[in-house]
Amino acid sequence: MASEKIAALALLLALFGSVAHTCQASYGYPYPLSAPAKSTPPAAPALSYAYYYKTCKGAEKIVRDVVQAEIKRNRGIGAGLIRLFFHDCFVQGCDASVLLDKTQSNEQTEKFGLPNIGSLRGFEVIDKIKTKLEAKCKGVVSCADIVAYAGRDATYFLSNKKVYFEMPAGRYDGRISSANETLFNLPPPFVNVTVLEAMFAAKGLSLDEMVTLSGAHTVGISHCSSFGDRLPRNASDPMAMNSRFAQSVTRKCRSSSSTVDQDIYTPNTLDNRYYKNVLNHEVLFTSDATLESSKTNYLVKQNLKPYVWETKFKKAMRKMGSIEVKTSVNGEIRKNCRLIN
Repeated sequence: MASEKIAALALLLALFGSVAHTCQASYGYPYPLSAPAKSTPPAAPALSYAYYYKTCKGAEKIVRDVVQAEIKRNRGIGAGLIRLFFHDCFVQGCDASVLLDKTQSNEQTEKFGLPNIGSLRGFEVIDKIKTKLEAKCKGVVSCADIVAYAGRDATYFLSNKKVYFEMPAGRYDGRISSANETLFNLPPPFVNVTVLEAMFAAKGLSLDEMVTLSGAHTVGISHCSSFGDRLPRNASDPMAMNSRFAQSVTRKCRSSSSTVDQDIYTPNTLDNRYYKNVLNHEVLFTSDATLESSKTNYLVKQNLKPYVWETKFKKAMRKMGSIEVKTSVNGEIRKNCRLIN
């Protein structure tokens, strides 16, 4: 696994020169050409199920009840919680570093990285859960575990209770958060399958798991600026949006709204419709359209079979939740999810 990660990082460094050019041309900001300096993380501890059974019994139910209530009010918040989990784990590991607010000593936390600023949602939901848990068992439940549980529960409710899985816990909260690291670690919406594969491999995730986790794009919305490289439609591009979809998206982006549903058919339901949209050229991002390539096309089609994607998504979410987990040696249990102790 270590050798695979090193190979993936080497490939990333070779690829990011062209990515930087695309990013500068399309979005007006430079993409880093090399990985930020970073010490080798300690081996992840073994996470366990029912981790809080003795120390904070009922902790998972508290999380679930809050998430359910919030999704009843606004299903879009569920998509935000799943995305928050992903963005947390891919930068500094699953350590709630994405939740940290800026302070005098650190004015550029992950929240203010270009892939995150103005687009991440769910912070207030995490705050609400943390307040309830602190009232029940002070200083016990980490913010990192709350983010993981909330992502799991959002999956359950957005799938209309069809996709449920146990989420192991025992993560500690990180003390480091840097906006600069978001650019290198979070997959941009305009990259191809080769870059995507390398970026996921660098986190210990396979090509199949990359395609599986991309299925979360069946819920939520996107800002029109995130797929500006896809409009106007280029008819000569074999992965271009189909003309009807491109016209619909163009109209919406020219209207007063600057956002578009990721999935126009089942925008509020977590299901495998995303993969049909990929094959029908009805997806927004280049990073979605590229899954139709020969390298991943068979996986896209596989995920259209009944129950296949749902089963794989559960496993991929659990595996993602183990990325660079912190321990008591290099982490803490925050009192406030927005601030280090």
